[in-house]
Amino acid sequence: RFEDAFVPVAFFLIVVSLSVFGAGPERATLVQIGPGTLWTAALLAFLLPVGTIFARDLEAGVLDQLRVGGLAFETIAAARILGLYISVALPLLAACVLASVLMPGGTALLGPAFPVGFMALAALSVAAGALIAGARGGEALAGLLILPLALPVLIFGAGGEFRLLAAATLVLVVTAPFAAAAALRAAEA
Repeated sequence: RFEDAFVPVAFFLIVVSLSVFGAGPERATLVQIGPGTLWTAALLAFLLPVGTIFARDLEAGVLDQLRVGGLAFETIAAARILGLYISVALPLLAACVLASVLMPGGTALLGPAFPVGFMALAALSVAAGALIAGARGGEALAGLLILPLALPVLIFGAGGEFRLLAAATLVLVVTAPFAAAAALRAAEA
């Protein structure tokens, strides 16, 4: 759905804009806080769709139909990671170009760091979405689940440590489908 991609992008741009206004017009300050602000805004934008990643499908019985069709929960979770990356991360990458005009310190990070790091954030979001599927008030719990696990991604991304960011992303992308599958099996029972 269009709003599933539009709302995180709008939220990302609002957070970056408010940070710029709050920090003031000094370029040196903006250059210093730019990378951290862009990565934090991206993490917060990835938190928005977490509550709906699996909840709607669980209620409607779509997950049951996919399981009857022979798909493993791991495959479903991996497909959700790719789908979240396409629907949220790619529009956010376009918004990063606009945000880097507002936040001059973030322009150096527009290379490969954001696409790689956004894959890690998508994997974390899918794993958290599976963990809170079917739980009341799970959206608040999702933030508590994702934030500590996302710290390495934020630190390595904002710090410009691309190799460490890529390693953290690889670990998250490989393990998240298995974690999500275990959570979905528990929710199914």
